[in-house]
Amino acid sequence: MLSLFTLLKYRNESDRSLARSIHNIFGFYPKNIELYKLAFTHKSLSSKTMSGYAISNERLEYLGDAVLSSVVAQFLFKKFPTKQEGFLTEMRSKIVSRSSLNKLSLKFGLEELVHYAKLNEHCKYKSLGGNAFEAFTGALFLDFGYDFAYNIIVNRIIKVHIDLDELEKNEKNYKSRLLEWAQKEKRQVTFKQIASKGNGYDRLYVIQVVIDDKEYAQGADHSIKGAEQLAAEKTWHLMEGNAS
Repeated sequence: MLSLFTLLKYRNESDRSLARSIHNIFGFYPKNIELYKLAFTHKSLSSKTMSGYAISNERLEYLGDAVLSSVVAQFLFKKFPTKQEGFLTEMRSKIVSRSSLNKLSLKFGLEELVHYAKLNEHCKYKSLGGNAFEAFTGALFLDFGYDFAYNIIVNRIIKVHIDLDELEKNEKNYKSRLLEWAQKEKRQVTFKQIASKGNGYDRLYVIQVVIDDKEYAQGADHSIKGAEQLAAEKTWHLMEGNAS
């Protein structure tokens, strides 16, 4: 663990400010501050190297996704020694879901650290925080290694900010519930993209649920997965209302 003296090694006040924020949130000072600066640089502000490679947090996000999944899998394997693979997989999915990571990022204030191109006052990048959280995890892994990353993620994040008992009680996501219902009832469910509005980072996808060729609810989001979830949730509630 690095001491406060490390702050003197950072090149400028901006670097020192980022290091202090990371220490205040996660309890450590970065060794390589450049990794974390990259982790909090959204692709909307990406620049290119002389070789043409885009510089943004996307590669760190990719790495962090894998590290986070591995850490959570190891933690759950130790935490629940008698549970089967299906339970462990479902619990891991809940912890590392985009919704969960977005909430954690909001709680930690990570979005405030991210540099990104502003769209407009009414539109934001929906998964800005969750993506930054994964990128931060990738930076943490590269800076200190797996064991240190495991300790931070488990002891300062999972054990403090995630209610495992509540997660066990929670229902699965609406898309999973809808697909499981369809399998049980021998029905055919598809998620059909019916529109794509806007360009670039402002693109909005519109998905409609179709059950046995009958059209149900629609969902719109800046990601296809998010739009599918919204459409599935609306359809599920619609079916519940019709059944009552």
